[in-house]
Amino acid sequence: MNVMEMFSLKGKVAVVSGGAGLYGRQIAEALAEAGAKTFMASRDQAKLEEQAKKFRSAGLDVTALSLDQGDEQSIKDLLADVLKRAGKVDVLVNNAVLRPMKDWSDTAAAFARSMEVNATGVYSMTRYFGDHMAAHGGGSIVNVGSIQGVIGPDFSLYEGLGWGAPPDYFFHKGGMVQLTRYAASKLGPQNVRVNVINPGGFFNNQDERFVKRYNQRTFLGRMANEQDLKGIIVFLASDASGYITGAEIAVDGGYTAK
Repeated sequence: MNVMEMFSLKGKVAVVSGGAGLYGRQIAEALAEAGAKTFMASRDQAKLEEQAKKFRSAGLDVTALSLDQGDEQSIKDLLADVLKRAGKVDVLVNNAVLRPMKDWSDTAAAFARSMEVNATGVYSMTRYFGDHMAAHGGGSIVNVGSIQGVIGPDFSLYEGLGWGAPPDYFFHKGGMVQLTRYAASKLGPQNVRVNVINPGGFFNNQDERFVKRYNQRTFLGRMANEQDLKGIIVFLASDASGYITGAEIAVDGGYTAK
């Protein structure tokens, strides 16, 4: 097979949890641009459908569906809906995330709510979709983690800004790394690959003090942009990464290597 053909997702069916957010948009766009029939799913279906329409107007095959990742039945319903519409799932990108906590002093209830979606929900997505793939010849699961899942917080980045790094995010993104390794081991014999990417911070017109501090922490001197995840997503979803599973890949401009 020609090496460029190995990156093609033509004939593949991809599901992305989330899809209307900062990273979700480029993930869904990348999968569709590579040829996959792509489904985006989240609770805010109106916002998601608005984004899907923009993709379709650009000639991409993208459909918005409903998903409450904190509800196991909703996850099962999503899988059934995709199978009814497309007949299979080849690629799952676990991208959705709930951010109920604001800081260390927030309530235990907020921490628990976070885990319903970001820990239990991600596990359920991985298990139900992974079992489908395992029963049908294989597939690829890409978990969207974070640099915050592999390092401790640098609170100096947030000094004087009135916001910071809540503990739940570090907890569930760290757990995602281990879930990736577990699922890769469990599903590998059925040709299902599971990998995790750890993106760095996305530039979204944050306070210029934060941006300056953050940029200085990276080798490339900048935050992530609207293109920076597209290549790694297509690579891990496609046959180009056919011998890669259980891997943890930083996409952070060198932040965690510095």
